[in-house]
Order: sequence, then C-alpha cells, then structure tokens
Amino acid sequence: MREYLDFEKPLKDLEGRIAKLVKSKSKKNSVQEAIEKSTDQLAQMEQELFANLSPWQRSQIARHPQRPSISDYLEELTDNVIELHGDRLYGEDRAIIAGFATWNERSVMVIGHEKGKSLKERMRRNFGMAKPEGYRKALRLMRLAEKFQRPILTFIDTPGAYPGVDAEQRGQAEAIARNLLEMVKLKVPIIAVVTGEGGSGGALALGVADRVLMLEHSIYSVISPEGCAAILWGDASKSATAATALRMTAPELHKLHIIDDIIPEPLGGAHRNISLTAQNASMALETHFSELEKIPTPKLLQQREAKFRSLGAFDSFHPITKNVKTANS
Repeated sequence: MREYLDFEKPLKDLEGRIAKLVKSKSKKNSVQEAIEKSTDQLAQMEQELFANLSPWQRSQIARHPQRPSISDYLEELTDNVIELHGDRLYGEDRAIIAGFATWNERSVMVIGHEKGKSLKERMRRNFGMAKPEGYRKALRLMRLAEKFQRPILTFIDTPGAYPGVDAEQRGQAEAIARNLLEMVKLKVPIIAVVTGEGGSGGALALGVADRVLMLEHSIYSVISPEGCAAILWGDASKSATAATALRMTAPELHKLHIIDDIIPEPLGGAHRNISLTAQNASMALETHFSELEKIPTPKLLQQREAKFRSLGAFDSFHPITKNVKTANS
C-alpha cells in the first residue's frame, strides 16, 4: 500500500479518480477518454512536481516510511551475505547491519544503518539511531575487512546517533570520534552511500570514505531541519526555511564538493522502484570502485585524508597559542 507525503496529495486525489474509473469497467468511449486524459494529466503533474522539489520536500522523501534501507539493498545487490554481530565490548546493536557479502563478484564488507519497516521492527532497530556498541561493531568489522583486504561499502540512513543517557554513559562521542580517526587510516577502498537521512555525527561515523555518494533525494547535514529551526528561531515550524539554509540536498552538496556523485532515483523517489534504484546504485559503485582499485594504497590514504581536510573554507588560521605568554616569558 503506497503512502503519500503531504505535498503529494494532488497525485493521490488524481490516482484515486483514475482507479474509480478503471474499477467501473465501463466500455463507454467517454469513460475511456476520461481515463486517458487523467493518466496523461497525472504523468505531467508528476514530472512538474518532482522536477521542482524544495529542500524540505526532498527531506520528506528522504524520510519516507517506505524508503529502501540497507536490508533492501543487500537483497537486491548482494549474495552470500554473512551478517556479523557484536562489538566484543558490550553487546549487539541492531540499528546497524554489518557483514561480508558478494557484490558484482567482489567480496566486500557492507555496513549500514537499518531503521526497520514495521513499528515493532523500528523499535527493535531504535529507528536507525546507533549506540556506541553499534559504531564499535562497525569499526571492528572495518578492521576485519582491512585484515582480509576487502573493500568497505557503507549505507548511511540515520537521523543521528542515539542521544540517550545510556549511550552517553557508554561513550557515544568517543565511539564516533574513534571511527573518524580509524577510517582515515584503513588500507582498503571505502565508499559511503547516503541512502536516506545523513544526520550529524551518527552519519559521519560511517562516512569517512574515499568516495561519498548520495541518492538523488537523500539529505546530509550536521543537524535536522527541525533541530536547526528550534535552535535558531525557537520554532520548529520553520523547518522548511532551515532545510533551505542548511544546503543539505545532494545537488547542493555536490556543488560544494562535499560529496562525489549523485545516484539518480526513479520519478517520485527510491521507494517507487527499489530494483531500479539498486541498479543505479550498483552502476555508480562499480564506476567508483574500479577507479579506487587502481590507486596504490599509500596514495589512496593520502587522498582520503586530503579530501576531508579540504572541506570548508578559512580566511586565516590563528593557533590557540598565539599571543599567549609562556611561564618563562
């Protein structure tokens, strides 16, 4: 059963009208003409609507309850999946799925956030918000991939790392920071794909990669539009304004050179045709992995570090010790 977003209501109404005409099974020319006319109108309406999406509308598509998750991509893209569990320190975090798999005749390590589909599964997966043990599991398996010289593929789809007290008690900030540090040094190719929401450090903990790709209607930002609006204006209703200001969409981030490529989605979003979305993703991944495999490891590491050090713009740099007198001066 297809779910519609608020801005898709005109499409829902028109599709309902077409469905009623088709259900009538009338052979009258007037009815058939009405079906054809409405179908053409629907196609034109979809083209116009999705060609002019606002950042806030893209955010809604990125969070669509039927949007494909890592489990869907594993089913569509890979074979011989061996899921691995636990961080060997605390326990298992089901918000992150990870393990070895075969993709395009390559053995790869696949790691990604899983939000779940039903309410029960979403609660079990903590809505894709990983705790420290989730990020430590991811890092453990990245090191395992490095040991066996397997490329790493990450799928990012999270509102952010879990902010609960228990996560903070177990070192959430340290776990994320550790991943950032260690991913820079891993001696295998890494590609990260933002498939839905790329929220804050929870996303970045899987995102320090040689190539960062985004699905066309995904988002990637330091904070959610709602959180930004609440902080800046004390009014979460200004989320649409915040979404524009954050420049969090794939086209904007590609212009800023924060991401390396955009993976096209079917008209209306990835949930409309999961197989086609996976096919587009696979083609993009093949292109980038083929390029990365030709780069010697020392140069690969050098380029990865340089890539992230180059993000952002600075007019000048003032060391913290500038103008500070030492004890002996």
